[in-house]
Amino acid sequence: MPKLQEKHILVTGGAGFIGSNLIARLLEDNNHITCLDNFSTGKKENLKPFSDHPNFTLIEGDIRDLDTCRNAVKGISIVYHQAALGSVPRSIKSPEITTDVNISGFVNMLTAAKDEGVKRFVYAASSSTYGDNTELPKQEDKIGKPLSPYAITKYVNEMYADVFHRLYGIDCIGLRYFNVFGKRQDPNGAYAAVIPKFIAMFLQQKSPVINGDGEQSRDFTYIENVIQANLLAASTDKPEALNKVYNVACGNYISLNHLTKVIQKQLSAFDPRVAEISVKHGPERQGDIKHSLASIDKAISLLDYQPEYQVENGLKEAIEWYYKTLRQDD
Repeated sequence: MPKLQEKHILVTGGAGFIGSNLIARLLEDNNHITCLDNFSTGKKENLKPFSDHPNFTLIEGDIRDLDTCRNAVKGISIVYHQAALGSVPRSIKSPEITTDVNISGFVNMLTAAKDEGVKRFVYAASSSTYGDNTELPKQEDKIGKPLSPYAITKYVNEMYADVFHRLYGIDCIGLRYFNVFGKRQDPNGAYAAVIPKFIAMFLQQKSPVINGDGEQSRDFTYIENVIQANLLAASTDKPEALNKVYNVACGNYISLNHLTKVIQKQLSAFDPRVAEISVKHGPERQGDIKHSLASIDKAISLLDYQPEYQVENGLKEAIEWYYKTLRQDD
């Protein structure tokens, strides 16, 4: 795993799932971290493990306010922009809010970083950008028409990053995340991701609901792979690797039906009753794609990315964490 050491780094959305895991790793490597979050979706409990760390600073604020962004980037050399309003269904319900946060907020952060002279801007892109392109595996230069307001915002981010590099010289790298899962991912709420939501439901002796027939497939990516990609993106000194967008995934896919069986089997080792729970099916979810599989050749070639976790060993770690955490909450 690559390391960044003794850097002054800003993580926006640091109280979120990916942001908080990233902060934990960066602090282990003796970096000075500023976290910017307004806690609209991030959780304060995600920051508790390092809230008293001498190298950690929290700024509670909104990326939609440019002055807040300018304050957050003071003295910063690397920005990890993880802040966004996620969820395809939420964006369909409230496209104006998703656009405001994900585009206006993104441009504010780019502007503040550019004016401060930030050297590297690494941002969370999304596999939703591939839209209606059915070609598999997904290759970075072949996208289709977006299927949701959320997907549009994430593609616009990529275009803004490219323009800011061309006009102002700031080096940007976008990471198109594919269905990330792992510890600290919120299992609650209407827009919870499928893995933590299903784990929580099984532990509550409830039947999870799969949207559609369950044969839709995803390239589920464990959080440690995502941390590796972020560290590589911020530390690479290859000119040819900069100002590009990369898929961050495993390069393998699994159907939701199979995924659910794996979760059920692994959870049964902790609670045998889980094996007897039936799974239900509901209507297909608007804006979803049928299959998603990433080509990670570009990240391997230019960033030296090598995913260390596949779905099953990632699930093993995640399930152990959720079992302990959810049992403590009870």
